[in-house]
Amino acid sequence: MNNSYLPVIDISPLYSKNPDHWQSVALDIDSACQKSGFFYVTGHGITPERITQLAAMYQKFFAQPLDQKLQIDITKTRHHRGYGAIGTEQLDPKRPGDFKETFDMGRNLAPDHPHVLAEKPLHGTNQYPELVGFKELVETHYWDMLELGKTILRGLAIALGLAPYYFDKNFTEPLSVLRFIHYPQVEKIALKNQIGAGAHTDYGCITILHQDDIGGLQVQDKQGQWLDATPIAGSFVINIGDMMSRWSNDRYTSTPHRVINPSGSERYSMPFFVEPNFETKIAALPGCFDQANPAKYQQISAGNYLLSRFAETYEYFDKEPKTH
Repeated sequence: MNNSYLPVIDISPLYSKNPDHWQSVALDIDSACQKSGFFYVTGHGITPERITQLAAMYQKFFAQPLDQKLQIDITKTRHHRGYGAIGTEQLDPKRPGDFKETFDMGRNLAPDHPHVLAEKPLHGTNQYPELVGFKELVETHYWDMLELGKTILRGLAIALGLAPYYFDKNFTEPLSVLRFIHYPQVEKIALKNQIGAGAHTDYGCITILHQDDIGGLQVQDKQGQWLDATPIAGSFVINIGDMMSRWSNDRYTSTPHRVINPSGSERYSMPFFVEPNFETKIAALPGCFDQANPAKYQQISAGNYLLSRFAETYEYFDKEPKTH
């Protein structure tokens, strides 16, 4: 691992009540985002015990028979929630569908919530497996991860010359997604040229990834070389997504990455995609453009941007769902 290209940043000063302590972290984040768009964070407050609990739960889920997992198949919902079988997601259009299976959840709304009744896109009720304690554990973790995301965004706001809590107003009804991923042993791949996760950039603001100790995540540097993002105990990997690229007017750019699962090993990971409210305007932020550096992207809402990207990635997404 190249520590200068993929640095480790202790974000514990961002939890200080003294704003003066935040500046040094913001400078480190700004440097990492400009160089690579990828960095590790420690000092984040998510306990090892929580990660252990989640690992036991998602391994139990993925170990179920396929027909049981398909009871909450992601193609049954309009809102991108539930189980995604192997090949459902195709991140790299030049390769077959990814050799992984997934579970996705978002902000869980009641069936009678006005947004659900109005069939507002990406607003819905989660599909959960019938595993004791699963729903309670993942919903608690979802909101804890959102708070971590807002903390990192505070560092980004300072780095961009904005008020520290600038982004908070955009996360009152977030589209953020917590995902569990299982990459089976590569020896089981049946399709030529299929890998765990094809080369791609993430769609949202930032991604907070917990990876197990197996390895396999690779990041593409500015010269097109693939670097291993080696697992570091107690850390999360953070990367910039396409929305933050647009917001920063490419001061920060989203970095292609992929997963090449090591031979003879299963791999598990937990990304949390930090996505704002549906109506949030994604356009160049104040201070990120001027006459010499005009805005590069047309304004679009966060929700419509995500919908456009999902339609490119999932064959099922434009189809009429089997159930609501």
